[in-house]
Parts: sequence; structure tokens; C-alpha cells
Amino acid sequence: MDVQRGLTVPVIQNAGDLNIGGLARKIADLADRTRSNKVSPDELGGGTFTLTNTGSRGALFDTPIINQPQVAILGVGAIQKRVVVIEDAIAIRPMVYLALSFDHRLIDGAVADQFVAHIKTTLQDGKFTEIV
Repeated sequence: MDVQRGLTVPVIQNAGDLNIGGLARKIADLADRTRSNKVSPDELGGGTFTLTNTGSRGALFDTPIINQPQVAILGVGAIQKRVVVIEDAIAIRPMVYLALSFDHRLIDGAVADQFVAHIKTTLQDGKFTEIV
């Protein structure tokens, strides 16, 4: 989070145990407490995977860099309506770029590609509870 004192990266512990609704609640809570400087030091460390939303500032695409000792970071760009072809028909759909940077010493590139493809399919199908 870009707060007045600089970039702060709050960590959701055990995020894999949460569904999308649970993640949303944790994110909102941590965001509020980080902005008001009420987040504890324990909530700023121990992360393994980071989400960065440069799209919130209008950027379409970024190249996020891993903050060691974390192993991966997913950059989410701005959502924009675009013209796309769906089954030989022209349509307007909300589109977003996702950029995954990861440590190849710990994550196989094929597995990382499968992860991003799963996110893409899940978002397209609207089955958000299946992402985690």
C-alpha cells in the first residue's frame, strides 16, 4: 500500500484458508489499519506471495519485482473495456493484464503459467470461489 510514510506491504496470514469473501474482508481490514497506522509489525512480514494493483492508478501493465524472501508477485493492471472476438462475434468486454513474476529457483515456470491460466479461466467463468 502506498501510504504517507511510504510503501507498506501488509500480509494476510493463512490466505489459502480463505475464500474470496474472506480475502476481501481481510484486505479491507488491513487496508484501513495500514492507512491509519494501526497495523502491527507482525502483519508486515512473513509473506510468500504479493498482489500489487498498479491498475488502481491507471497503469495497464507493469513488471513487478519480487520482494525477497517472497517467491512471487502478481501485478494487476487497470480494467478497461475492449473490443474482443468471442466465437466469431465482436463484443465489448472488461479486460485486464496480469503479470506474474516469480523465483524460478522455487517455482517451475510451467506451474506458474498454469496458475495464471487458471486465474484467467476463473475470472472469465465468474467462478470466483474456485480461485483459491
